Amino acid sequence: MAKRRRWWKWNRSVICQLLTVVLRTPYLALFAVNIDRLLDNLNSIRERVVAAAARSGRTADAVTLIAVTKYVDAPIAAALFDAGCIDLGEARPQQLWVKAEALADRPVRWHLIGHLQRNKIERTLPLVSLIHSADSLRLIVALDAAATAIGRTASILLEVNISGDQAKHGFRPDQIENQLGAIAELRHVQVRGLMTMAGLDGDADPRRDFARLRELRDRLHALFPPAIGLSELSMGMSGDFEAAIEEGATIVRVGSALFEGIEP
Repeated sequence: MAKRRRWWKWNRSVICQLLTVVLRTPYLALFAVNIDRLLDNLNSIRERVVAAAARSGRTADAVTLIAVTKYVDAPIAAALFDAGCIDLGEARPQQLWVKAEALADRPVRWHLIGHLQRNKIERTLPLVSLIHSADSLRLIVALDAAATAIGRTASILLEVNISGDQAKHGFRPDQIENQLGAIAELRHVQVRGLMTMAGLDGDADPRRDFARLRELRDRLHALFPPAIGLSELSMGMSGDFEAAIEEGATIVRVGSALFEGIEP
């Protein structure tokens, strides 16, 4: 018995360290969540997308659902992809890098939906299919230079601060028209549309903000150069994606609604 006590005393710290590593390993996270509930949530959101699209006179094929995975580990992101959700979104470039590496065996279409600093472009650009947060001409010029260097085209959405919130990034609506000519001259950037987030003010009406973005896009259609595409409207999140679809969204970004109740 004394020998066993001595063995435990000598090895206790090593065992505790190993247990800590095991319990923190992301790939064991699947055992700590209810995957069936996750898939039920995904199916429910898909049904709501179908219904909202029908109310707007469109089919669900006209709306891309992006699963925002910033609050979950790579195994949960992999489970979403395996369930047919091939468009995954991250708000932070560093998290995107980690998860893109972990899911490198799956052809995920990664979307960067959050703010992008110029010093993170080089590592981020090769991993993403669409950058939703092109929020300044300076950033777009830097994206063009990085895309030129690696021989590809950067697909972007112009982020518009449609609500005028001081805390938000993005072009002011009255800036966009003046920037289109300069953006059109960039040969390795492809503008595919506009992106916005509804105002955070409790009295704000998200539907009003979504309608304003659609109206801005429609007005710009008559003005933009041929090199500028405005077919995509990325707007709407977990709490308001149905209203966004009804107001013309072609892309919705849903995160928290996917993960309700998945903890055991």
